[in-house]
Amino acid sequence: MKNMLDERARTLLKMLVERYIADGQPVGSRTLSRASGLELSPATIRNVMADLEELGLIASPHTSAGRVPTARGYRLFVDTMLTAQPLDAEQVLPDLAAAREQLHPDQPQRVITQAALLLSNLSNFVGVVSAPRKPAAFHHIEFLRLGERRVLVILVAPDGDVQNRVIFTARDYAQAELVEATNYLNAHYAGLAIDEMRARLQTEVEALRSEIALLMQAAVQAGSEALAESTEQVVVSGERRLLDVPALGNDMEALRRLFDLFERKTELMRLLDVSSRAEGVRIYIGGESQVVPFESLSVVTAPYEVDGRIVGTLGVIGPTRMPYERMIRIVDITARLVSNALSAR
Repeated sequence: MKNMLDERARTLLKMLVERYIADGQPVGSRTLSRASGLELSPATIRNVMADLEELGLIASPHTSAGRVPTARGYRLFVDTMLTAQPLDAEQVLPDLAAAREQLHPDQPQRVITQAALLLSNLSNFVGVVSAPRKPAAFHHIEFLRLGERRVLVILVAPDGDVQNRVIFTARDYAQAELVEATNYLNAHYAGLAIDEMRARLQTEVEALRSEIALLMQAAVQAGSEALAESTEQVVVSGERRLLDVPALGNDMEALRRLFDLFERKTELMRLLDVSSRAEGVRIYIGGESQVVPFESLSVVTAPYEVDGRIVGTLGVIGPTRMPYERMIRIVDITARLVSNALSAR
């Protein structure tokens, strides 16, 4: 797409996006003609805008002769034309100074809550933060036969938390076999993280009877899901700010679905988990994340670390018409603040 645009078209698209982000009004050819500095006539600019519209980068609202960026246009703008500028120090430094005082290293939950609030206050949109993921490990495991091909897995975490999971097995197991599997896992794997347990099982599977090995692998998967769910949490702040987004404020059905998403939080956890696997800031525009499937919304995320290890993600959810360069800086700085606070414990 980038190569399909000449320099003139790229300049006009960049100006149109920046102008629309700043003013929120469809941008006309005369406005671009005055502001572009390209000494192009309104007629020439109209022709370029028609080409951009044909490429799906801009659209013409039926109520106006001006154009607005599409999600595809924002994507091209963010990927190839954006240069993140430093935040306004006078506006942001007091907030950051206050945030540092509130991010108490000995209270990680308070760090997460305050970070979500900080993101919302700085962006004027919704702040989301996933709580630090704890390594999923178990202290004790037990199998109980419930019926044909149904086994209850009981997992006790090192902190005493108990999780139960029912798994459906490929064949029926006698209780004696389940006791054998229980004793083997507790003798050889107790205290290990679930991921370590999974890796060792894969290398030792040949040494185990295949039926018991399959049972253990199913238990590891169930245990991983159970222990992860017990520790995952997403803090959301500033949901009501989206009521002020014109594209959403009058669409009650979209707002209902969005607030349902915030209430459930499980889908948000999925998005933040995916984002944590990438370095630096990520931007999802107009439903690209499939978790926030709204054409009028974008998500800007970044992972944060504890002692050099990525343990969670934070971000901002707002309208596609957001000042992306500012959001990038807000999310990046907040991720660094949270990393420093949690690593200082």
